[in-house]
Amino acid sequence: MNTRPQRVKTPRRALHGVLLLDKPLGLSSNDALQKAKWLLRAEKAGHTGTLDPLATGLLPLCFGAGTKFSQVSLDADKAYTATLKLGEITTTGDGEGEVLERHTVKVNREQIETACAQLRGNITQVPPMYSALKHEGRPLYEYARAGITIERPSRQVTIHALDIEHWQDDELVISVRCSKGTYVRTLAEDLGRLLGCGARLSALRRTASGPVAVEQAISLDALAALTESEREALLRPPDSLLADWPELRLSSEEAARFLTGLRRRVAAPDARHVRVYGPEAQAFLGSAHIEAGELIADRLLSPAEVQSLFGSQAA
Repeated sequence: MNTRPQRVKTPRRALHGVLLLDKPLGLSSNDALQKAKWLLRAEKAGHTGTLDPLATGLLPLCFGAGTKFSQVSLDADKAYTATLKLGEITTTGDGEGEVLERHTVKVNREQIETACAQLRGNITQVPPMYSALKHEGRPLYEYARAGITIERPSRQVTIHALDIEHWQDDELVISVRCSKGTYVRTLAEDLGRLLGCGARLSALRRTASGPVAVEQAISLDALAALTESEREALLRPPDSLLADWPELRLSSEEAARFLTGLRRRVAAPDARHVRVYGPEAQAFLGSAHIEAGELIADRLLSPAEVQSLFGSQAA
C-alpha cells in the first residue's frame, strides 16, 4: 500500500501588473521569475529581458495583462554599473572564463576619460559567443562551451552615457546608459583594448530600464518575507513601464471605441508612442501611436482587464 503523502498543487490566480525585482547574483532571470511567480501564485508571467546569472539588479516581471507591455521594457534604454578588471583578457569577457592574456596596467585618468569618450554615441558591437543570443534555436553560449564559434553579424548600439564612478589600480567602475541590445562585457573589452592593457567584467548591476529604477525594486528574500496580500500590493499597473511616454485621454465614448481597436481621429500631433487613458484618473487602456491625426492602437487591455485593474474607476 502506498502511504506517501500526495503533493498538493498550489492554486494559481489571475494577477495583472508589474513587479520590480532586484535579481540576486547566481540566479538566472527565468529562475528568478519562477520563484516570484510561485510566491504570488500567479497564472501568467514573463520577464522583460535576460540578466546573466553573474549580473544583479533590476528585472521587471510582468504578470497577466502586464505581459502585453513587456516588449516596451525590452526596447527601453538600460542603465548599468559595471566593475572592470584591467589588465586581464578572458575567453568569456568576465571572471568565469579562462585567462588568455595578462598585461601590466599603466594608465592614468586622462587616458581612461579619453577611451570612454571614444565609446560614447553610436558604436558597432559583435555579440559575444558567451551570450544568450540564439542561433538555430540554441543560445550561443552552448556552442561556445562545445568549442564551436558561430559567425555573428555586427549590430549598431548607442552609448548615451559612459562615465567613471571609481578607479584604483586595476579596478575600474563605470556607469553606462545605453540602448537595447548593448553587451556591457563587450563594452568592457573594447575599453580595455583602447587602454592597451585589456579588460574583463568583474561585476554587473542593472540600475534602470526605461522609466523604472532598481531603487524601486524588491529582493526575492524580502518578497518571501511578506504576506501574500503585501506581495500583491507591490504590483505596479502595466502603464508603469510606459511612464515616460506622452499621455492621451479619451472621453468615455471614445475610450469604449478605442478598446474595440477602431482608429479614432484626435487633435494631437503625430507620435510614435502614446499611453492612452479613459477619462478616469488611472483608467489605462493601452498603447498606441498617432499618424496623420489618427490614433492607432498597438496593444490593448481587454474591458475585463481594465475592470480588474482599475475597478469602479473604469466602470
